[in-house]
Amino acid sequence: MIKVVLDTNVYISGFLFGGNSREILNLITEGKLQLYVSDDILLELKGVLQREKFDFPLDIIHHILNEIEMVSELVVPIEKHDVVDRDPDDNIIIDCAVCSDSDYIITGDKDLLVLGSHKNTKIVSPADFLDLLK
Repeated sequence: MIKVVLDTNVYISGFLFGGNSREILNLITEGKLQLYVSDDILLELKGVLQREKFDFPLDIIHHILNEIEMVSELVVPIEKHDVVDRDPDDNIIIDCAVCSDSDYIITGDKDLLVLGSHKNTKIVSPADFLDLLK
């Protein structure tokens, strides 16, 4: 099974706008992809959903996080990476991918996409990932 780590922007895009990100979330819930997540990613997602821009109610945020935990495998990265210079907060995605030996990081973040890959993990956009599956 293909192992993936999703960046926070993919979750947000899938929840709010559908499209390619929603299709990837559907593949995960259907058991066709193995999702890996860390506490740092869940904490970042919670913070983003609480921003005034999105203003999700706390009970909905907890429901979303619980749903993600139910369809993913939680990892605890021990090794911390410092490969994303422009936005060091993005390193939590790299940490999770390396710890889980994921095949792909799926992101819309240009700071991650510009890397192309890290170790054995390819870094791709949602659209490119879906094209690779076809």
